[in-house]
Amino acid sequence: MKLLVIGCGGVASVAIRKCAKADDIFTDILIASRTKSRCDELVASIKDGTRARLSTAKVDAENVEELKSLIKAFAPAAVLNVALPYQDLTIMRACLESGVHYIDTANYECEDTNDPVWRKRYEQRVREKGFTAYFDYSYQWEMHAEFKKAGLCALLGSGFDPGVTQVFCAYAQKHYFDEIETIDILDCNGGDHGYAFATNFNPEINLREVSANGSYWENGKWIETSPLEIKREYNFDGVGVKDMYLLHHEEIESLAKNIKGVKRIRFFMTFGQSYIQHMNCLKDVGMLSTEPVDFGGVKIVPIQFLKTLLPDPASLGPRTKGKTNIGCIFTGKKDGKKKSLYIYNICDHQECYKEVRSQAISYTTGVPAMIGAALVATGVWRKAGVYNCEQFDPDPFMDALTKYGLPWKTEENPVLVD
Repeated sequence: MKLLVIGCGGVASVAIRKCAKADDIFTDILIASRTKSRCDELVASIKDGTRARLSTAKVDAENVEELKSLIKAFAPAAVLNVALPYQDLTIMRACLESGVHYIDTANYECEDTNDPVWRKRYEQRVREKGFTAYFDYSYQWEMHAEFKKAGLCALLGSGFDPGVTQVFCAYAQKHYFDEIETIDILDCNGGDHGYAFATNFNPEINLREVSANGSYWENGKWIETSPLEIKREYNFDGVGVKDMYLLHHEEIESLAKNIKGVKRIRFFMTFGQSYIQHMNCLKDVGMLSTEPVDFGGVKIVPIQFLKTLLPDPASLGPRTKGKTNIGCIFTGKKDGKKKSLYIYNICDHQECYKEVRSQAISYTTGVPAMIGAALVATGVWRKAGVYNCEQFDPDPFMDALTKYGLPWKTEENPVLVD
C-alpha cells in the first residue's frame, strides 16, 4: 500500500513515524514538502526501523498541477495532508483530479482574509450563521458531489480534536446512549515547556484560533461570545485543576449536523494565565493582525512575522513535561434513564518523546492521522464523498487508538461542566 504524505512539521513527523512502524499496512511512503531537506533528515532518522520503502520529494502544496504530477509519478492509494490548513483545497483538488483518496487533520482556512472573493463569502456566512469564525467546513463539504461521482473518499479532520473527539461521539451514540443531549469537548494540556511563551502547534493557526470570538451550538442555533469570555475550572484526571475557556472549534459544526437530537455542543481548552497575558499583550499591540503592514518598504503580516520569533512547536518535545487529557463529556438517556459519561485519553509528553521525539500535542494529532489514513487506504473506512470522522463506524478507529498508542478511558457520572 503506497501512501503520499504532504507536510513535514511536528504533527507530520509523528504521523510519518507511526506509518513507517505500520509497515504491514504501508509498504511505500513518499514524504513531500516545500523543504525537501527536512524530509530527508526525517527519513534518515527512521529508515533503519522499518521495512517500508521511504522516499522524499519537493512540492508546492498550493500548486495543483505540481501536486498532480507528483501523485501521478508515485501512484499512491491515498494522500495524507498534514500541511497547513490553507492548502487543503489545492491538495483535495489534486487528489480528485488524480483519482486518489484524501485524508487531512484540520479544516480549510483562508490565509489571505482580505481576498475579495473570500471576504464576500465570509460576510454572507456571518449574516446566515451569526458568528465570525474565519474557518469552516463549507468549502470542503461543497466537494462532496465531485468526490462521490469520482468514487473517491475524502476524510476530513482525522486528528484528535477534530478527529478522535468525533469518533468518541459516534462511539457514545452507538454503545452508550439512546439519545445524546449535550456534548462538552474538553482539551487540557497540563504540559510545561519552560518557555515564557510558546504555542504547542503552528503559532499562526493557534493564535488566530484562541484570540478569535468563541461560539457554541445550542437548540439549533449558534451563540457567539467574546474571546475567552466564558471560563470554567475543571479537575482533570492525571493533570489536576485547570482553567479552561470556551472557543469556537470546527468539529462543533460537523457534530451539530451529524449527531441527531443533540441540544448543545461546546468546546473548552485550558490555558495558563501567562499564556493569556502574553497573547493579550501581543494582540493589543497589533502582533496578531493578519492585515499587511509596511515595514521599511516591505509588506509583512504581523502574525506571520511573530511566528518566526516564537519557538518551533517541533522543538518542544525534549523539554515538555506533564500530561494531556482530552475527551468528551456526554449527557443524555439510555433505556429511558438519564446518563452521563466521559470518554477521554491521557497522554504523557515525555513518553511521547521517547517513542517518536515529539511532545504530546503533536502525538495526539499525528497518531489519529495515521489511523485515518490506514482505515481509508485499506477500505475499512471508505465511501465515496466527503465525510467527517463521526460518519463512519467508530469501532475500528477506537480499537486502533489502543493499538497505536492512545488508549482511552470511560468515566460514568463525571463532574459536569455547568
